[in-house]
Amino acid sequence: MKSQSSHSSEQVRRPRLHPALVALVLLIALNLLNYIDRYILPGAQPLIQAEFRVNDEMMGRLTMAFFLTYMLVAPMTGWLGDTFKRKWLIVAGAVLWSIATLATAWVHDYWTLFIRHALVGIGEATFGIYAPAVLADFYPERERNRILSFFYLVIPVGAALGYIAGGMLGSAYGWRTPFFLSAIPGILIAILYMIFATEPERGACDHIQATPDRSTVLGLFKNRAFLTGTFGLAALTFAMGGISAWVPTFLNRITGLELGKANLMIGAITVVDGIAGTLVGGWIAQRWLEKDHRALYLLSFWSVVLTLPFGALAFFGPRPLVIPSLFLAEFFLFLNTGPLNAAIVNSVSAPVRATAISINLFIIHCFGDTFSPQIIGAVSDWTKNLSHALGVTLVALIVSAMILWSGAKYAPRLEEEPEEIVT
Repeated sequence: MKSQSSHSSEQVRRPRLHPALVALVLLIALNLLNYIDRYILPGAQPLIQAEFRVNDEMMGRLTMAFFLTYMLVAPMTGWLGDTFKRKWLIVAGAVLWSIATLATAWVHDYWTLFIRHALVGIGEATFGIYAPAVLADFYPERERNRILSFFYLVIPVGAALGYIAGGMLGSAYGWRTPFFLSAIPGILIAILYMIFATEPERGACDHIQATPDRSTVLGLFKNRAFLTGTFGLAALTFAMGGISAWVPTFLNRITGLELGKANLMIGAITVVDGIAGTLVGGWIAQRWLEKDHRALYLLSFWSVVLTLPFGALAFFGPRPLVIPSLFLAEFFLFLNTGPLNAAIVNSVSAPVRATAISINLFIIHCFGDTFSPQIIGAVSDWTKNLSHALGVTLVALIVSAMILWSGAKYAPRLEEEPEEIVT
């Protein structure tokens, strides 16, 4: 009777969720909160300027503080990720940036806010490096575009919620209030990740040969697929960082929309474009990849090229075309989200993947959005025209397109995979 009862209990026992799915869902949730926190600042920017009485360049320095620490911490965290279990590093990073966000309650002057924003960059640097590396160990090369498209799908949602919270909640309850939106949930998700997530075997799903340029740190600097993807993304990040930091203020000044409505408008555009663009771009790249191993780079190239004319119309065209042009520009810009990140992950092998991602993050922020908001703010102060200042981002997009086009020739050929893969 005892054995029958035991057998019966095993039959009704519910199957455990697949570790890959658990990791994907929890990492997506953390990524959402990560971007909510990041975009509250541009949403509340005019409110902060009014309280601290600082100019556009000083506001740009806040974003610089975040990305400067993010960028400088990245190389060390990359080495840690290739040496120790990433599960505990992800948990520690999420808790750190959540606590730093809670500390906004005690911010009452510009330089305290500057330090707070820098501390958040340290915590977020860990997550941005380890999450793609963990997912790459759960899914093979041909699936990573699809999986990373889902992972990065929450970027526009988080950005939109950050804009809306910063503008609307900030206007109603003070600009400090919306920062709490992502802090406590961040700690809770970190606890769930600590309890339920598992550490995948490194390189378990890699099928491309681990050549020296793909599997050693020194080799990365000779790896043309990695370098062109990284520098193409750096120029793209310069443009995206500058636009995202200043576009709510741009709409407020150019179209006359009040701050809350400007942030609501940008939030709505970002959500619709981000979800649609990321899904469409991921789908096109996945189909294209079946025929051409260069697809991830080529799709990214065309994404940037198609963005350019609508970006120019948004910044320099007639006022009635500003919002429709921004809508179309953002849609095309989001097409490359999954494909370009998948191209960079596929360009390296598991032994140095976290280090490669950390080098990638260092480069894209050093040459990208660490300084672009401040540069745009300085040009705006100098020219007395924010539209002219935002035109700098169009030059960066042209540079990005040129690099990505040249990088397509170095895309690694994907080897045939086994019949059964992790899904």
